[in-house]
Amino acid sequence: MKYGFSQRVRYLKSSAVRDILKVVNNGDVISFAGGLPDEGLFPVDAVSNAFQKAIESNPKALQYGETEGVYDLRKQLSDRMRRHKKIIRRPEDILITSGSQQAIDLFSRIMFNPGDIVLTEDPTYLAALQVFSSYETKVVPVESDQDGMLEDDLEDKIKRLKPKCIYVVPTYSNPGGKVWSLERRKALLQLANKYHVVILEDDPYGDLQFEQGETPPTLASMDENEYVLYTSTFSKTVVPAMRIGWIVGPHQIIRLMSQAKQAADLHTNSISQYALVHLMQDFDLDKHIQVIRDTYYERMLVMKQLLDQVNMEGLSYIEPKGGMFMWVNMPEMINTTNLLQKAVEQGVAFVPGAPFYVSDPKENTMRLNFTNATPNLIEEGMNRLVTVMEQAQMESIEKVY
Repeated sequence: MKYGFSQRVRYLKSSAVRDILKVVNNGDVISFAGGLPDEGLFPVDAVSNAFQKAIESNPKALQYGETEGVYDLRKQLSDRMRRHKKIIRRPEDILITSGSQQAIDLFSRIMFNPGDIVLTEDPTYLAALQVFSSYETKVVPVESDQDGMLEDDLEDKIKRLKPKCIYVVPTYSNPGGKVWSLERRKALLQLANKYHVVILEDDPYGDLQFEQGETPPTLASMDENEYVLYTSTFSKTVVPAMRIGWIVGPHQIIRLMSQAKQAADLHTNSISQYALVHLMQDFDLDKHIQVIRDTYYERMLVMKQLLDQVNMEGLSYIEPKGGMFMWVNMPEMINTTNLLQKAVEQGVAFVPGAPFYVSDPKENTMRLNFTNATPNLIEEGMNRLVTVMEQAQMESIEKVY
C-alpha cells in the first residue's frame, strides 16, 4: 500500500445519502433524498442579530473557549431540557459538540474496543452505523416493530452477547419516523439497569411533533440509575450551519468525552455558541418551532395523500407523527436501488432503504424526506415518482409471465 494507511480505514464507507445528493444537486431533480430542513424557515434576521450581538458584546466570542462549551449556553440547555424534556441535569453534565454527529463519534471513541457489541434497531440512522463501524464494533440488530424493540429478543441478545451499548432513536426515528411506546421504553430501561448496559438516546427530531398531545417521555428523563446518555441538536430547529449539538449524561462519561474532544478539535465554534446564547434570550424559539411543526405537518400530509392514491398491491408506509421522513415499503419484487436510477432520469430522487439496515437489508424499501420541498414541489415530485413506481411494477409483472 503506497501510503501505509491504518487497518481502520477498511471500515470507512461513504454515505449513501451524501452520494445521492452529489448526483441530484447537479440537475433539475426534485429531491426527497436528503434530511434537509427548509431554508425558507431559517430565522435569518434573528440569527444575524444574534451573531452581531455575540461579536459586539463579548470578545470571548472570537477567542478559544472551554472544551465543554460556553457555560451560559449549557445553563440555558439545562433549563430548556428541564422544561421541555423533563431531563434534570446540571450544566456541568453537558458537553457542547459540533452537531450531534460528533457526540456519537466522541462517545464511540471512549467506549468501544474492536469487537465490542452495539445493539440497535433495524433499520436505524445510517451515519451512526458508519461511526460504529469505523471503531471496529460489531453492530447487532434487535427485532423491532412500530412500538420499538421487542423485549424478549432484546433481553436474549443482552444475555448472550453482553453488548457495550444500546443505540436507539425512539422519537420520530430516522429512517422510520416511528415513536416508541411508553411500555417499550420502560422495558429497555429495566433491562439496561438489570444487565448494566449503557443506552445512547439520539433525539434530533424530538421537537418536531405534528399533533397535539403528549409524546412518551425521553429515556433520559426516566433514567434513575445513570445508564442513559442523551444527545440532540439545533440543526433541525435553528440552522444546520451553526453545527451546535450537545450530549448529556453521567458525569464520568461526559468528562472522558470532553478529554476526547480536546484531542479532536479543542472546542466547538465559539461564535456560534455565543450567538445561540443571544438567540435563545431574544428570540421566541418555541414559537418558531411551532411554525416548523405546522409547515412540515402540512407537507407530510400532501405526500401521504398522494401515496394513498397509488393502486399498488404490497405498497405500504408508516405515517410519521413527527420528524422529517416517511418510510415506504414497495412490492417485494421491486429493488429500490435499481429504481433510483430510473427515478433520477425522470427528475425525482429518494434514498433506497437498504443502507439503513444492519444486516439482511430489505431491498424494496425507501426513505422520503418531505421537509425540504414546498407542497407544489412535493406534488410534482410524487407524480414523477409514482409514474416510475408503476412502470417498475409493470416490468416486474411482465418478467414473471
